[in-house]
Amino acid sequence: MKSFIHIVFAAALSLLFAVQAFAAEKVNINTADAAALDRVLIGVGPAKAAAIIEYRKANGPFKSAEELAMVKGIGLSTIEQNRDRIELRTGTAPASKPAAAAAKPTNKPVARR
Repeated sequence: MKSFIHIVFAAALSLLFAVQAFAAEKVNINTADAAALDRVLIGVGPAKAAAIIEYRKANGPFKSAEELAMVKGIGLSTIEQNRDRIELRTGTAPASKPAAAAAKPTNKPVARR
């Protein structure tokens, strides 16, 4: 009976951690303020959040999550811990066309050599 309780407890605990992993809040590192970066990103406090914003102001929007490593105090391990929490949308790019519309066939004959 004791081992059954341990198994049920372990299963409940595993389920709790799984739900938390899927419910991780995301933050757009190109538009978020320091408070949002501090709240959402693991291992990023107020000073590092302010450094992210200063880097963004000086160098423009981040093009990849790995570019965060250029910020003093942020390493690749911090980026890996937060990979599922980081968004990169800049909000200024127009919506892309679907691939089917972009690959519109032309009716020009092909010249033979």
